[in-house]
Amino acid sequence: MKNMTFRKSLTAAAVAASLGFPALAVAQDAQQSTETEQAEEQMERIVTTGSRIARPELSQAAPILSLGEEDIEKFGSPDLGQILAELPAVGATNTLIGNRESNASAGVSSADLRRLGANRTLVLVDGKRHVAGSPGSASVDLSTIPSGMIERIEIMTGGASAIYGSDAVSGVINVILKKNYEGFEISGQAAGSTEGVGARTHEFTFLGGGDFMNGRGNATFYAGMNRIQETMANDVRQFNSWGTILNPEDTGRLDGIPDRIYAEGIASEYISGGGVLLADDFYGFFPDGSWQRQPARDGTNSALFGQYSERCETCLYTEDYVNLQPNVNRVNVGSSLSFEMSDSARFYSDFKYTQADIEQQFQPSFSQAMVINVEDNPYLDEELRTNLLDAGIQQADFWKFFEDWGNRTADNRRELFRFNGGVDGALELGGSYLQYDFYYGYGETRNRRQTLRSQIPDNVLAAVDTIEDADGNIVCRDPDAGSVNNGGECVPYNPFGDQATQSAIDFMSADVTRDDKITQEYAGASFVTDTANFFSLQGGPVDIAVGFEWREETSETITDEFTRRGLTANAATPNEYGEYDVTEGFVELNLPILAGLDFAEELTLDMAYRSADYSHAGTADAWKLGFMYAPIKDIRFRGTVGVAVRAPNITEAFSPRSPGFTNVTDPCDQTRIDNDPNRAANCAALGVPENFESVTNASIDLISGGNPNLEAEESDSTTFGVVWTPSFIENFSVTLDYYDIEIEDAITFIDPQDVINNCVDSSSGIDNTFCGQVTRGDDNQLTAVESGYLNAAAIQTSGYEMELNYQTELGQFDLPGSLSTSLFINHLKEFVEYPFQDQPTQDQVETGEVGDPEWQFRFSANYRLDDLNVSWTTRFLDRSALFDVTPRVEAYENVGPAYVGSIMTHDIAVGYHFTDELRVTGGIRNMFDKVPPGYVENALYDLTGRRAYVNFTYSF
Repeated sequence: MKNMTFRKSLTAAAVAASLGFPALAVAQDAQQSTETEQAEEQMERIVTTGSRIARPELSQAAPILSLGEEDIEKFGSPDLGQILAELPAVGATNTLIGNRESNASAGVSSADLRRLGANRTLVLVDGKRHVAGSPGSASVDLSTIPSGMIERIEIMTGGASAIYGSDAVSGVINVILKKNYEGFEISGQAAGSTEGVGARTHEFTFLGGGDFMNGRGNATFYAGMNRIQETMANDVRQFNSWGTILNPEDTGRLDGIPDRIYAEGIASEYISGGGVLLADDFYGFFPDGSWQRQPARDGTNSALFGQYSERCETCLYTEDYVNLQPNVNRVNVGSSLSFEMSDSARFYSDFKYTQADIEQQFQPSFSQAMVINVEDNPYLDEELRTNLLDAGIQQADFWKFFEDWGNRTADNRRELFRFNGGVDGALELGGSYLQYDFYYGYGETRNRRQTLRSQIPDNVLAAVDTIEDADGNIVCRDPDAGSVNNGGECVPYNPFGDQATQSAIDFMSADVTRDDKITQEYAGASFVTDTANFFSLQGGPVDIAVGFEWREETSETITDEFTRRGLTANAATPNEYGEYDVTEGFVELNLPILAGLDFAEELTLDMAYRSADYSHAGTADAWKLGFMYAPIKDIRFRGTVGVAVRAPNITEAFSPRSPGFTNVTDPCDQTRIDNDPNRAANCAALGVPENFESVTNASIDLISGGNPNLEAEESDSTTFGVVWTPSFIENFSVTLDYYDIEIEDAITFIDPQDVINNCVDSSSGIDNTFCGQVTRGDDNQLTAVESGYLNAAAIQTSGYEMELNYQTELGQFDLPGSLSTSLFINHLKEFVEYPFQDQPTQDQVETGEVGDPEWQFRFSANYRLDDLNVSWTTRFLDRSALFDVTPRVEAYENVGPAYVGSIMTHDIAVGYHFTDELRVTGGIRNMFDKVPPGYVENALYDLTGRRAYVNFTYSF
């Protein structure tokens, strides 16, 4: 009987290991009288994230949230990052929509637990690490994980570095894929807006597998493709160039009247796709080259932008050029192999390859440096020429978005390969056993990023300076002018309207190419056993997990020589390369102190420790202590305390200092001078005059780079909670947990805006390090700022989470079918960032702002009747502030409306098994078409509105 029990335990261990986790079944004692029943129960347990020692989910010391295959299907989307962002514990910062303005991360969708940053969220696939998706980063591109291949997702929030290593500061997301499959399955999905917004998606997946050698082995293969349709910002119904304007009714700061109010139709009369001539008046040009005097504003946003109640056809509306989400075409292939070499050893491996083509839209190139020679330029309208010459104007500035060239489209080809393999199994050791896992993994991401039609500034100036030659031909004044000209190559350019020739565009622009290569290689081993052969506590033997891991990460970006030489309008960025390796060792203990006693049904302690030696950041140690106490079977109290670490990633440590551009606002502007009590005096000390009007809506120069002297950041993580599983209510559970995460010496890129603000907001005056990093011109306008990475910040977040699950057969109420419900609630109690931890008075409170609502919940109800399944899901986002809620700033009257109201969306889905082989599901997302107002573009909200989807799965 003992050998039979062990073999069943080994089988359970193999099942657990096939999911990617080293697992340890609860020790079997020779004195147990119900060995078979316990072994069978053991086989039903699923290993959960958060420990290398197997325990049921509700017996974990840390809270874990699970999302199953059917749950994922109901989102009607192939974008896993956006799916996770709808869970209350996850932010939408780095989703496909959240990354829409990033070139390096175009098409990438990552998870951001607790809104502490995607780099602080560790993503595992089957319990193993995964190569990053963006250069220099550690964050995983969830788009490379096909949603149709996911069996379930488990999310553990809170520091987990002692278990899994660096990056698990805010928690761990473990994606568990389908394995050991027998048969064939074809599945497909299609979704689209019912309101004409677009945003269509398609996905098709093939899955096949089978056993071989009498069931000792299994091979599984999958292939699939998905497409996400490009959606432009101006396709979104509620978007209409919203922004803020000065409130004409405002009488002063904190007067009970908003200083600025939201308005539609924000545009610039200074610049446009057809061009604007800045002379005695502003003259805007239509596509055909005709012109008009620019209309007067109805309200003022800033020096360069204002509000127009009627559309200004010769003004710039920035929404006309940018994506809400890019166009993505992706293919995935992969396979897994499992083979039992003996009763105690199993070989396993899996690989995947994914390729994606992403087309991302950015604003066209623009210039504010062109000068029109009024008398000579042959393209200038004769009437306008006469008017200007009569006014004594010989030269005039000309500002233009090069709409006639087309957008700066970013064509990205992303490829990812990942292999993972090893040998695992279990050996009998007397009354116990040793479970082991030896593994190796390699991953590689290659990205080719091509940004089309970037301007060559010197060539633009040469091409716009045109004359008529003696034969009446329009030519460049100097045919040899321009920084990219081998002699006589200058092509004249007509800048007025949409008049450019292709040869002129070719002379004035170039494509920028960047090639990224990211690699990850690791090898390690883990061993799990218990002390049954030596001693046992009252609750049973002590479970022990130990192991080691070596890992190397590299990242390089090669930029074309043309750009490196600074010949385009892009910054002259150098090539980038960085690498580091880390060697780690870890130990985890599970101590069953008491069990089966009065007022101590269970008392278990968990302990974990990990030491890591980084080649670029030195030694970093992480630890965790957890407990589970059940005074009676119905109630469990649980908690964890620990220290998690995150080593600097490659960009943070190795990115060379290089030039770039950044968009900022000037705190000394007359509309912002009163936002801090120290500003007025400090701006005056810098020589900025009263009633100063800034023109910094355009970008300024930025010098920034990595810092090789960074150290690993450290966080203190705490969770405490209670689990209630009342015996008098079958299949019912409630968990309530408190979490608190505090990060010290946080690695942070000092935001250029923070550098500029801290210069003039300092209570000690302008004699500070920040003012030395800010450059102003002779006209006091901002021209440049310097920044970089430091272990300078601190972050603190805390809150409460509750999860309620209930399943019941309705027959007990004389009704057909069964009902299952789930409710997950998050209450954000505190979220505070300290850009400079040595300046605690300069806190930045985020609690309750857009993107960080105080309350979120997600409720779902599932009804099953034979082959029919009907579900309803609702999601709630609390009212959120549109202003800086930091109390010291007193910004509550800065803008009106001050809040975006609470939003609740509802989804409905209906699924039916037509046969044992065919299942079809259809549904409506956001069935009441609830979207935020047009001035809210945060990706946490559903911006596209109501859409329909259909899924099918056919197995044979």
